[in-house]
Amino acid sequence: IGNAVGLDTPVSAIRLLRRLRADGYDLGDTNQVTAILEQAASSGDDTAAGDALIHALIAAGGQDEEWLTAAQLTDAHVRITRDDYLRWTADLPAELTGAMTDKWGEAPGNLFVNDDGEIVLATLRAGNVVILIQPPRGFGENPVAIYHDPDLPPSHHYLAAYRWLEHGFGADAVVHLGKHGSMEWLPGKTAALSASCATDAAIGNLPLIYPFLVNDPGEGAQAKRRAHATIVDHLVPPMARAESYGDIARLEQLLDEHANIAAMDPAKLPAIRGEIWALMRAAEMHRDLGLDERPGDDDFDNFLLHVDGWLCEIKDAQIRDGLHILGEAPAGAARVNLVLAVLRATQVWGGVGNAVPGLRAALGLAPDADSTTIDAIEAQARTLVEAMEAAGWDTAVVPGLHDDPDVRRVLTFAAEQVVPRLRRTTDELDAVLHALSGGFVPAGPSGSPLRGLVNVLPTGRNFYTVDPRAVPSRLAWQTGQAMADSLIQRYLDETGDYPSSVGLSVWGTSAMRTSGDDIAEVLALLGVRPEWDEASRRVSRLVVVPPDELGRPRIDVTVRISGFFRDAFPHVVAMLDDAVRMVADLDESAEQNFVRAHAAQDLAAHGDHRRATTRIFGSKPGSYGAGILQAIESGSWRDDNDLAEVYTAWGGFAYGRGLDGAPAADDMRANYRRITVAAKNVDSAEHDIADSDDYFQYHGGMVATVRALTGADPKAYVGDSTSPDAIRTRTLAEETARVFRARVVNPRWIAAMQRHGYKGAFELAATVDYLFGFDATAGVVHDWMYEKLATEYVLDETNQEFLRRSNPWALRGIVERLHEAAERGLWAEPDDAVLQAMQQVYLDVEGELEDRDE
Repeated sequence: IGNAVGLDTPVSAIRLLRRLRADGYDLGDTNQVTAILEQAASSGDDTAAGDALIHALIAAGGQDEEWLTAAQLTDAHVRITRDDYLRWTADLPAELTGAMTDKWGEAPGNLFVNDDGEIVLATLRAGNVVILIQPPRGFGENPVAIYHDPDLPPSHHYLAAYRWLEHGFGADAVVHLGKHGSMEWLPGKTAALSASCATDAAIGNLPLIYPFLVNDPGEGAQAKRRAHATIVDHLVPPMARAESYGDIARLEQLLDEHANIAAMDPAKLPAIRGEIWALMRAAEMHRDLGLDERPGDDDFDNFLLHVDGWLCEIKDAQIRDGLHILGEAPAGAARVNLVLAVLRATQVWGGVGNAVPGLRAALGLAPDADSTTIDAIEAQARTLVEAMEAAGWDTAVVPGLHDDPDVRRVLTFAAEQVVPRLRRTTDELDAVLHALSGGFVPAGPSGSPLRGLVNVLPTGRNFYTVDPRAVPSRLAWQTGQAMADSLIQRYLDETGDYPSSVGLSVWGTSAMRTSGDDIAEVLALLGVRPEWDEASRRVSRLVVVPPDELGRPRIDVTVRISGFFRDAFPHVVAMLDDAVRMVADLDESAEQNFVRAHAAQDLAAHGDHRRATTRIFGSKPGSYGAGILQAIESGSWRDDNDLAEVYTAWGGFAYGRGLDGAPAADDMRANYRRITVAAKNVDSAEHDIADSDDYFQYHGGMVATVRALTGADPKAYVGDSTSPDAIRTRTLAEETARVFRARVVNPRWIAAMQRHGYKGAFELAATVDYLFGFDATAGVVHDWMYEKLATEYVLDETNQEFLRRSNPWALRGIVERLHEAAERGLWAEPDDAVLQAMQQVYLDVEGELEDRDE
């Protein structure tokens, strides 16, 4: 409940309710909501109030059938009779109601229906305000649809909730609190929706105000296109440097000792090297570096260089240091950390790239610097930013802080642009209230402020995205070329050959956030260059890069596009299709043109040139998603074949000129059998691959499908363009280990989540779920990781107490997921004592939850 990305939804709800009351909205005199608000005013603890609000919603019904009691169904505050439901939906076309009846039975169906045949909603009423949980999408209640019906219509319960808001409660407007719900992703047309589209049937004529994360323009645009939403964008979560901790900090100390001994007392080197290797083995760090045996003495110094770089990638990573609260501007240490994160990047300002250098670069940080140098310059940067914070960001103090003109320019930019914009984060709540009053919410750009886009601040605006016909941009082309080169070089280093076929997952949100880095990478791999119209900056044509200029074979690329990418970028789909066909028709050898070679093989097999040059696959028209999440959550899958079946059922539709989502499961399988590299790119430091189910659905699903088809794993790569001037390619296993150490079991992140009560606990549970999903699909979570999750999340007394208090459902879910990993053999050799200890926790929590329901 309240799972908005990057947002402390419960506390944000408390702040919004308090503001509504202060602005004259009638919340009633005495009810559960006003009692929670008054308790928060007395204690000053909004986190406890947020927990109480969520707990009250769960007690009111919660919309989890496992915990729903007969009393909750009978005594629910909102019970919708069959007659009311039929009257409220009488205007809907038979096309939609017939589809709903076909899948869910005659109204009211069986989902959240009491013995009297009434549809039950979990709500909290406070005068003229009602708080309710968005209804479940329905795949959990209809698991067969996961394999066959990606365009499953909403249930009667789902539609009844929205129709009750308009006709039963009499709402004048709706607020969807945070990114993102399911309503804008219901089946139907991509834009200009009709009465037969489920999204339009749900929201009807109600104004929709939608606080939404500023760095996710794509999914926000979907809510605008399909649900007429007015976006009020909000700030990214607090960010901080991961730093070192535990065994990582101890390893750093040993490396320092090694350097001193090498200089002062070389006779002791064997002993210190033994200590280093013993620590790395004990903490399973050697696996991160792909080593099973200790390097010999002749190679040990080179090995330590790799260790140093690996350590730096972990401790220098940007991780979330909490969650954003709607309308709360960062201050003090949180502002210092966020400003440092923003100032790492070179700034795009006034439409000019590299207008202001990154602070660390201005201080002399080179791209290939060692960890000691990076730490030293990071410390200098922090000292400067803390000095500016202490001076109230007065530009008058800048000359006295540093002599270098570039450093002064960065600090002045921070004082004049970054910090004033951050202070206006309070605009977020103002904008929501203004929108509810029928006021105009000013427009603003969208994207990641950590990628040099300070112009996306201040938040509290109705963001817009990019000109889709300007994708890829010139800057994106530069980044995409670097990403293609990095991927190819990584494969060459590992195999000595060029990859013959790359599978790449491409999302609409990433395309909007980066202006098309992924698109540019596809073109670069194919050996095709875009050219732009100077006046409009739009792509005007594609040009084949000559073989002697390209200097390598043309790499075949199979693209799995998201549903939103299909909707937002149809001309880019056509452009990519054109690029593939251009390359396939070139008079070049099979050794220099893998696209032509593969097309010739397919043409010989079935004789259809259009099918032989099809490389873009995606969701069925009118539907969205990859289906893997639903399969994992239902527990109905058994092996790779099941996951591949779901992935293909949801994504086996061809796109390109004249195709428009034609069923093409066989052609998809033919292309996937050839994939030697399955790739996904990460472009924002504000999230990672264990932050969202989409990563394991699209990327992990691709890996599992290739493995099911071929019997072997493809190379699985993650392209990192979070810093466009420092592109790198890691294996999925490396990226998983990096994220695991930098964030997942980092005490700093765990403590930050503990500050956020119910929602922080959800973040812990969600991380476990996403890692499990990646292991189920791509096999990248090792036994030591599962054990670490068990000891740090479940068995640690402090964290267990936090979970029991704020979100016992999350604790129960974590234990269930870890036990499932053991039962499925993903956690191959769990410690029996750990399993037994977790089982006892599970039984204790189960009893406590049952007591709540009595």
